[in-house]
Amino acid sequence: MTLPIWIYMVVLGIIFSAFMTIKTSKAERAEEQEWIEKEGEVFLERIAKAKAQKEQIKELGQ
Repeated sequence: MTLPIWIYMVVLGIIFSAFMTIKTSKAERAEEQEWIEKEGEVFLERIAKAKAQKEQIKELGQ
């Protein structure tokens, strides 16, 4: 049962495509996680600044 060479090429193309999809997905997930962590740090900094301002206003009011 010999199959034409183009069938082997199609199967190899499918396997290569699946490999690249998985590789790209992992890279995007890591990049997205890094961005989320960076945005979280910015958010926490803003909260800390707002809290410090509230405390400063509270101290001035007393």
